[in-house]
Amino acid sequence: MALACTKSNTLLWASIVNPLITKEGVSLMLLSRLPPLLSDWPALLSGAPCWQLNVDALQPTETPQAGGWLVLFGKGLGASHLARLSPLLAAQGLAATLYPPSEVAGVPLLLLGCDRFSPALVAELKSGVWEIDLCHLPALPTLSEPGLLVMDMDSTAIRIECIDEIARLAGVGEQVAAVTAAAMQGKLEFSDSLRNRVALLAGAPVTILDQVAANMPWMPGLQLMVDTLKGAGWKVAIASGGFTRFAGQLQRELGLDAIFANELAVEGGQLTGKVSGRIVDASVKAEVLQQLAQEYGIAAAQTVAIGDGANDLKMMSVAGLGIAIHAKPLVRAQAAATLNHHDLEGVICLLAARACSERRWDQR
Repeated sequence: MALACTKSNTLLWASIVNPLITKEGVSLMLLSRLPPLLSDWPALLSGAPCWQLNVDALQPTETPQAGGWLVLFGKGLGASHLARLSPLLAAQGLAATLYPPSEVAGVPLLLLGCDRFSPALVAELKSGVWEIDLCHLPALPTLSEPGLLVMDMDSTAIRIECIDEIARLAGVGEQVAAVTAAAMQGKLEFSDSLRNRVALLAGAPVTILDQVAANMPWMPGLQLMVDTLKGAGWKVAIASGGFTRFAGQLQRELGLDAIFANELAVEGGQLTGKVSGRIVDASVKAEVLQQLAQEYGIAAAQTVAIGDGANDLKMMSVAGLGIAIHAKPLVRAQAAATLNHHDLEGVICLLAARACSERRWDQR
């Protein structure tokens, strides 16, 4: 049976043979007709400098938006994610411009500029389940200018909690691990919890620190992230509630600019069960970031803090961009950006994203 010749059927037929259609005098690119690979999009969208994301379609525009940012990255990133995102933008009354795609550290990436930043959209995105990482941000640091990154160590730069590993070798693993978990979730005050955990280590031989250090697995992407940042003229430091024995080793192996961590007291070749000096807690971490930024002459907007626990939140709040990595729910809810599906290569994606805004679809 032949289709009736109606306006809607004409649009349907046009979309089958050519994804670029004209509706009421305006050319549209239907999201449903975009190719699976982002690398194929520029050839189809080269007819306009910028494209505005509307529900179900892209519309050419001369005016890019830059009042806020949406960064999407991950394997399998494609038009389906824009199709899911577009009604959420419309519900908040947001206008968004899609910039040409990129691939960073082997990860497909899309950047959208918005006419403004919307906390309501942030809440909406955080409440959903996505198979990619995406963040809505009021501002984005850039690798094209000097910057400062300060990261937590345990479960951020490395994949273990060092105090839990020390405790396991000392025979008090279960007791210490339970306190660590509660502290990272914000259920216990960090300084008191650290003193209580370290007290359980009294009498353990100091050589167990070397055992832990010899088997300290780096978070995937750590070397790449540090090398990329250092190559871009950034400063990289650790501010950790962990211990100097391990942070110092990372500094030597990675060429970090500074480390701040706790010092385990030792006497007669044994741990005394005490911490020497001021404890590096949430407030100290925030102070470290601000002091280093001042020392290095880095603008606040070009500072980044990364962590996974509740004691990283203050540091994140004073940074230009706070990033939670594989974090506890409390931290994911409060952090500006979250890495749920990526390791530290995700940091490079976020910091490289703003460069997409300098490109146009009709300039190849």
